Amino acid sequence: GAGPGDPGLLTVRGRQLLETAEVVVYDHLIGPQLLALCDAQARRVYVGKSADERSTSQQRINRLLVRLARQGRQVVRLKGGDPFVFGRGGEEVLALAQSRIPFEVVPGVSSAVAVPAYAGIPVTHRGLASSVTFFTGHEDPGKRDSSIDWAALARSPGTLVCLMAVGRLPGIIARLRQEGRLDSTPCALIERGTWPQQRTLTGTLGTMAASARHARVQAPAILVIGNVVRLRPQVRWAEQRPLFGRRVLITRAMEKGSQLAEQLMALGADVTALPTVVLRPVPLTARTRAALAQIPQTDWVFFTSAEGIVWLQDVLRRVRKDVRWLKGCHLAAIGPKTALSLRRLGLQVDFTPRRYQQEGVLKDLPRQRLQGKRAMLFNAAGSRDVLEQGLRRLGMQVTRVPVYRTLMPRALQARVAAACAISWDAVTATSASSAEHLYQALPKRKRRDFKRLPFVSIGPITSAAVRARGGRVVAQAKQATMEGLVEALCRYLK
Repeated sequence: GAGPGDPGLLTVRGRQLLETAEVVVYDHLIGPQLLALCDAQARRVYVGKSADERSTSQQRINRLLVRLARQGRQVVRLKGGDPFVFGRGGEEVLALAQSRIPFEVVPGVSSAVAVPAYAGIPVTHRGLASSVTFFTGHEDPGKRDSSIDWAALARSPGTLVCLMAVGRLPGIIARLRQEGRLDSTPCALIERGTWPQQRTLTGTLGTMAASARHARVQAPAILVIGNVVRLRPQVRWAEQRPLFGRRVLITRAMEKGSQLAEQLMALGADVTALPTVVLRPVPLTARTRAALAQIPQTDWVFFTSAEGIVWLQDVLRRVRKDVRWLKGCHLAAIGPKTALSLRRLGLQVDFTPRRYQQEGVLKDLPRQRLQGKRAMLFNAAGSRDVLEQGLRRLGMQVTRVPVYRTLMPRALQARVAAACAISWDAVTATSASSAEHLYQALPKRKRRDFKRLPFVSIGPITSAAVRARGGRVVAQAKQATMEGLVEALCRYLK
């Protein structure tokens, strides 16, 4: 079970199996964030069913699962919600059992309880509902031999939750009213529950059909009927998140973009990732080897990013060294995240500036006894040399050692024009190179789209790079950190 949509509702066991799967057979409405958990070499097979597309028959899906398993593959059948709650999971495992295929069932968070919860509606509540009944709206309420006891549903004093309710909503409501359910019964219709596009209509059994038609509610949607709906004004929480429903394009490097995306999604944002930077190692030259050999004689080592620490470790491994080679050096970190990365390696940080950029390092660095001292900078090839030149003016002997490169991803040019043509509420800019690569990847005839994008920048250097290409900076982080960037986004989009 993949859960109802929010990727954070996938179970731990579900994630473990996705990460080891050789084949993933997945349904309609499975989000790309879940498929991204799979190994890059894993085969992905779409067998979704929806009202507006040709569906794969259940028999064909059953045969596919048996065939893939008999090939010796580790197969994950990924279904929305819970596989045994109106998901036809029982039919599939019976087909596997009859073919003597071993299987494991991993329950998922069912949309029947998660979607009302995200809409601020507890399906049971003391004094209001001591029972809850789930039923499917996929069955025609007007058919002669219905397997649903409509009279019993109408008489039930508890909560009714109807899944797949949109297609036959007028008939479902009419049947419940016909069997005696009062028109004044509170109702909620929740479209795309747990997703950033979640929309909730409230009313009564007598008004809901007309309200849904007027609002043009689309599948997937869940109907909740009962007095618990009255709790929504007090309990609603998902739609109150600061970035709920806001469309945000993140352009951070592939290695770091997922962390920012997770923070923004937790705040309710509808996030799309378009990585404009990829990090790669630099060639290990004779000059680099000579510089590394001088580390024990160096007085100060400066790190201008957490990435520089990771890539320095890689370079040291290639010369059969490790971070113990930094013993005896004073260590300077450009900001708290960089300092934290050093501390996690067991290294003591001697200096962090108040302003998290190269200019801040130069302003706050104690000036006493720097004349003639040896300094070493580990950073990205082609990055700004403000710190290097400033340390030289302070009388230090500076060696700059690039340990990684920032490159434009190959896939960027294929995606950038379509992405930049969309109307975004905000576009994150986390470095000057991320903004520059975004601009350069656009075809020349489309570069006017760059000027329309609402950029939220991590700091003044990045803002200057955006403006240099005619871009519009709508907000800038007060502190050049991911937390500062998220705060700026919330401040701008509140």
